[in-house]
Amino acid sequence: MHSKHIVLRAIAAISLAAAALGSASAATLSVGPGMAFSAPCAAIAAARDGDTIDIAGNTTYSGDACSINRNNLTIRGVNGRPKIDAAGKNAADKGIWVVNGNNLTVDNVEMVGAKVMDANGAALRLQGTNFTLRHAFIHDNENGILANANADSDILIEYSEFGHNGGGTGQTHNLYIGKVKSLTFRYSYSHDANVGHNLKSRAMTNTIVYNRFSSTNPGEKGSTVAGQPSYEIDLPNAGTSYVIGNIIQQPAANQNPTIVAYGEEGATNPGHDLYFVNNTVVNDFAGGTFLFVSGKVSTPALVQNNIFVGDGTLCSQAAAVRKNNYRTFATDIVDRSTGSLRRFASALVIGAGTDPGKSASGVSLAPTGQYKDVASGEERPMAGAPDLGAHEVPRAAASAKAVTWTECAVEGKVCRFSGTHEVRFGTRDVYTSKIVTASTHCTVAAFGDPAHGRAKTCSYADVPAVAPAARPHTAAASGWTPCAGEGAICQLSGTNRVRYGTETENVTKVLTGSVTCSNATFGDPAHGFLKTCSFRAGR
Repeated sequence: MHSKHIVLRAIAAISLAAAALGSASAATLSVGPGMAFSAPCAAIAAARDGDTIDIAGNTTYSGDACSINRNNLTIRGVNGRPKIDAAGKNAADKGIWVVNGNNLTVDNVEMVGAKVMDANGAALRLQGTNFTLRHAFIHDNENGILANANADSDILIEYSEFGHNGGGTGQTHNLYIGKVKSLTFRYSYSHDANVGHNLKSRAMTNTIVYNRFSSTNPGEKGSTVAGQPSYEIDLPNAGTSYVIGNIIQQPAANQNPTIVAYGEEGATNPGHDLYFVNNTVVNDFAGGTFLFVSGKVSTPALVQNNIFVGDGTLCSQAAAVRKNNYRTFATDIVDRSTGSLRRFASALVIGAGTDPGKSASGVSLAPTGQYKDVASGEERPMAGAPDLGAHEVPRAAASAKAVTWTECAVEGKVCRFSGTHEVRFGTRDVYTSKIVTASTHCTVAAFGDPAHGRAKTCSYADVPAVAPAARPHTAAASGWTPCAGEGAICQLSGTNRVRYGTETENVTKVLTGSVTCSNATFGDPAHGFLKTCSFRAGR
């Protein structure tokens, strides 16, 4: 045999032997009462590169803070979720777990109580390269996660909850990611940041998809106490950013009326392209800005297939490409149990989305998943053209047909037609709507202003069909006449009996004058389903 081949075979044999040895030497270290290690940090100190540390769940480990210096470790909770409580302790005056090693994976842990001398403590302080977090609950720390700048590091966070982190200074946050190579944040729930942001990232590429960002309002119950966040999402240095399929809610009590900010500290990252697609954004504050894009960002943001609920400026960037966005000003159509927009029968939402195409680098922008409570997700069901917003509405396949809109008036005139139709009011890229019988004034006074300072028109169309259990009322032999979709105003005069719900689950009230068709007026007779209002004259 040729000597060169002999050498190559010897090298291959040595490599295979080394790989087998490395695999055999990887160990699983068990932590918990009666186990080899009584606390996580003892196991972390004993671990070698590539080991797995299993921490017994449903157990609290108090005052157990340390640095993690090994590479390729997996630390996971088993048989329940373990609670790591700082209890006044810290590692290196930086936090509970200070991660110096590379390629760490943390799975299924709860971490609470990080505090340090400079008030910048973190449950997880990331100083190594690459990090993955899954199925965690990180709450009531000065920072939930604080990641150092590292241009080689990819960070993945999924199926995790962050609540009420922040020291109250505005400089600490639920998550603060420094200038890393990339952040992927998906199927997670970040809420109630204490004065800081629910997510702040300086990453050069941000993939923020299928999450919920919100905070509790007075009277609501949450997994942590209420907070007053600043931005829901802050991307201060721009960067190529995909913000797709998220539920984003700004509470009435907040520290900054801007909901999502992009490039406001200087667009210093290489990419300046923002893709804001299929989000549901709810503003409980009276005013502010849904999407702020810095004047230092020259690339037009893509704002497509979103639902915007409440008052405020839609987007600060005049050059932004806006397509197929829906606005409604009635915030009480939001389901507070999930933070998602109530599923209501609007031809401007159901099947109204268009293909957002691909990013400048060829990444598909079409949503494939959707958020599901709590800190979980599911595949986004598709039946023809996509819906607007973060969720698809369950509906019959026949409803996927295109909706035809007939223009009926320019702004300031009266829109007239026969029967009951949904009427949209707005421009070619953003509309609001309501269900109307016979006629309506095509004015801001009648609809609210979906596009301030721009000429608007009115058009009408039929309300789309939905799944049988969620089908809106029809004027059948029962004598009920449809008058509004959920969240709209049922324009009535005199006294009427008004029915709210689906065909099979509904409530009725005798009311006088116009009626807001909402859970706030009637209660919720059909949780999670499309609802409409119908009426009968008299009592």
